[in-house]
Parts: sequence; structure tokens; C-alpha cells
Amino acid sequence: MQRITDLPQLFLNDIPLLDVRAPVEFSGGAFPASSNIPLLDDDERHQIGICYKQHGQQAAIALGQQLVSGAVRDARMAAWSRWITDHPDGVLYCFRGGLRSQTVQQWLNEAGIDIPLVSGGYKAMRRFLLEESERLIRDLPLVIICGRTGTGKTRVIEALPNSIDLEGLAHHRGSTFGRRPGGQPSQIDFENRLAVAMMKRSLPGYAQIALEDESRLIGRCHLPLSLQERIKDGARILIDETLDSRVSVTLEDYVLAPLAEYRQHFGEESALSQLGEELLAALDRIQRRLGGTRHRELRQLLVQALQQQTDHGDSEGHRRWIEPLLRDYYDPMYDYMLQQRHGPILFQGSRRDAEIWLKHSQQA
Repeated sequence: MQRITDLPQLFLNDIPLLDVRAPVEFSGGAFPASSNIPLLDDDERHQIGICYKQHGQQAAIALGQQLVSGAVRDARMAAWSRWITDHPDGVLYCFRGGLRSQTVQQWLNEAGIDIPLVSGGYKAMRRFLLEESERLIRDLPLVIICGRTGTGKTRVIEALPNSIDLEGLAHHRGSTFGRRPGGQPSQIDFENRLAVAMMKRSLPGYAQIALEDESRLIGRCHLPLSLQERIKDGARILIDETLDSRVSVTLEDYVLAPLAEYRQHFGEESALSQLGEELLAALDRIQRRLGGTRHRELRQLLVQALQQQTDHGDSEGHRRWIEPLLRDYYDPMYDYMLQQRHGPILFQGSRRDAEIWLKHSQQA
């Protein structure tokens, strides 16, 4: 029965991964192309763990065979078989490539179904990605796209083939107002996604690989310390846009685009109310930094804008709170952060000109 040892090709080719660990393990960290169909559910795993501690390995194995037998085993075999039919190039793994994945592989083999397993399992793949991540953060030719809130940095990232969308990987728009429906990946999932994205970008040999200037946190996802340092000291593209343009981009990115996501997630009837609650909660989260008076004023403007949008479908009222929030709150924070950046400025100009410059910069 086949074992897979070529870990880079698993991730570079997006090979489907069948994770047979318990759901609690999967939710704590997995890989971009993985699906969880466990050999043992969380309760069964817990029972077997207690048995192992009290009575040893053989007793634990016997209990596992008892728990996953008859109709339970048949149902899980059927689920694995369906997955393999849908993913004929898939591979199998458990935590260490040990008893669980070997058991599933053997059962399937006895049923006439062959699927390779990953040698070393999750632990080996995770260690490989951590090592690759540190190497690539050190070696990749990164260029950092900077600019005040609303300059459309993410739009530039999305328009470039030679870029890594950190906010996309973190499923967050990168500010207090950046939460998205569906939540964020676990920290381990974010790190794994980042490592795979960097691996893929390393192959074409781009002269520059663009990243957006980010703080240490994107929502609740931490950037690796080494990447924080690269961002702080890296060569930069500095985008300048007028305040009016930045208000329009912020309106689109934090009200209109999220509303479309909320409609998909919550349905048409409750989408705007759900988004409104999140915008108000975000404003409340920065109340202390805004100060009581300014917070009350902005909150009132936001409530009025939401009511206008609800009553008339008109989103223009949001400009009245977005503009002072950018000018008086986000711009001073950005100017301070810019003072902490030490890399050379390769280009400075409008978003359109920055995008053109990046697209025409020499390919390696």
C-alpha cells in the first residue's frame, strides 16, 4: 500500500487530502485542500484515550474496533468511498501517519479501494510548511504596498498575478470594521494557507511579489514575526489618493461589498440589519480611542445612514461618518505607522499608476 513522501507536490498541486483525525483535531488546524471524514468522532477518541492511559495500547485498539464496527463502520466506509470517487487523486492522513490512517487504508484496500497515505501525517506536513514559510519569508523578493485606509491597496493586490492576499487568507478586511460573515480560519489554518501561497508564488520567479502593508494582526490572525519584520523593513510602493476617493472606496469595501456577502450568508431580509449591528459594534470597539464625544457623533451619523439605507435603499449617508473617521482617526494612526517603516520607496503615486508600475516592473 502506497505512502506519499513528496510533501511539496501535495501542496503545489492542491492534491485533495482526506483527514481522518477527529473533528476537534481538524478544527484546530488543517490544510487548504483537506476534508475531514474521521475514523473516530470526538467522543470515541476521548473514550479510547482514557482506555489507553488506564489499560494500555492493546485495550485501546480493542475498544476502537468495538466502537467502530457494524453499521458505524459501514457508514464511515461509505463516506470514505464516496470521497475517493469524487477525488480519485486524493491521499489520506491522520496525525502521524500511524494507526488511524493505516487502519482506514487497510479497510479500504480490503474493499478493493486503493488510496495512498501521507508518511508522517499531519505532523510531518505541518512541520514542512512551517520550515518552508520561514525560508520563503526570508528569501522571496517581497514589495510592500502602503497607503492610508481607503486607498484601495487590496484592489491592487487582487489585480496582480504576483501578489499574496494576506487579508483574503485571513478572511478579514484588516481593520476593526473588517469582520466578514463566516468567521476567520484558525491561526494554524492561516499559517498553512500563507505557506502554500508563498510556495506557489515562488515558482514563477517574479522580480517582485506584492504584499499589503499589515500590522501584526489581521483580525485575530497573527502574522509570523519574521513576516512582520519583512513588512516593516521591506521596499515599498506608496499609494496616494484624495480623501473623497478614499471615502468612496471605504464605502464600497466596508458597506456595499459586505452587504452582498451578508445577503449570501444571512438572506435578503436580515442582511442589512446584521451588517448594521456589526458596523455599530465595530464603532463601539474603538469608543475609548475615539473619545466619548466623537464616538457619540459618529454613532449617530451611522445610525442615520443605516436608517436611510433601510428606508430608501440609499447608501450615500454613510459618507458622513466615514469621512471624519478616516480623516480624524485612521489617518493619524497611519501616519504614525508609516514612521515605523524603514524600507526604500520604489514608487509613489495614485492607485492606478501604482498598479501600472507593478504590472510593468521587470520580470525575473
